Amino acid sequence: MSRSAVLLMAYGAPRELSEIPAYLQDIRGGRPVSAELVREITRRYESIGGRSPLLDITRKQAEALEALLGKEGEFGVYIGMRHSEPGIASAVEALLADGHRSVLALPLTPYQSRMSTGAYLERLRQAVAAKGAELDIRSPAPWNEDASLVSAFAGKVRASLERRPKAAVLFTAHSLPESILREGDPYAEQLLATARAVAAEAGVSSWRLAYQSRPVSSGSGPAEPWLGPDAGEELTELASAGAKAVVLSPIGFLSDHLETLYDADILYRRQAEGLGLAYERAASLNDDPLLIGALASVVRSGLRARNEVSGAFRRPDVEPISRREERA
Repeated sequence: MSRSAVLLMAYGAPRELSEIPAYLQDIRGGRPVSAELVREITRRYESIGGRSPLLDITRKQAEALEALLGKEGEFGVYIGMRHSEPGIASAVEALLADGHRSVLALPLTPYQSRMSTGAYLERLRQAVAAKGAELDIRSPAPWNEDASLVSAFAGKVRASLERRPKAAVLFTAHSLPESILREGDPYAEQLLATARAVAAEAGVSSWRLAYQSRPVSSGSGPAEPWLGPDAGEELTELASAGAKAVVLSPIGFLSDHLETLYDADILYRRQAEGLGLAYERAASLNDDPLLIGALASVVRSGLRARNEVSGAFRRPDVEPISRREERA
């Protein structure tokens, strides 16, 4: 097979409100979902128009990446969603039907963790095993400090600061259980390294990094503490410290979905304005050409290095630094 196969994997989202119960059950590993949780998530999706744009954005990213890589050779770019259709299993079927025996698996997040990138790769392995097929799965090296990625994030921050020139900058990312730190998971360190690089390129001398989107309680709640500080708490602290405006930059995410369109655009905006803060949310990258360039660079280096997947993640060479390294 002369064409190189690339599989972009995204988290997934319900395509319509009727898919929310099955979507939540898949996230919970098949465990029952309370009616209360379904109602709450349904309400959130209704508030952003009844559906997530994630699948449409992922398709645009794949098309743009295939077009860019196509100038350099033959590439087939496939997509697979982790918790919704078209799923990773469907992507495996398409890969095998097209004759591929090797694939570069690229989760659409630059931050490695057993709970994110590791879970995507495990879902891919399971799909391949279910087919009884042989597929050589390759993964890229860490790319959270890729120059084009950093430039893309920095450009969005600068654009927001042009509208709010004296605003405080708050970077956010999805929280995960604190237990990952004890396991040596690089997620938090990579986020800090990216925030530091973006702030430097955007010319921001003082900034904060916080975590958002802890799971909605389904009755039992999280069994342990989650990474902090919490984004909402940081907004309150900024207001108390005398800030007049804030730019929230969700660098933990590449594409718009519920966590940006509801959490960042509705919840945090409402809270910030209630605290007297003028609020600006830096735009997501979505199919920004700089992001597509970063993905292309990741693919090229991944195919050259031919890094076989050997575990949930590989720890990068990043020195531990405080989650509150920079303060306003």
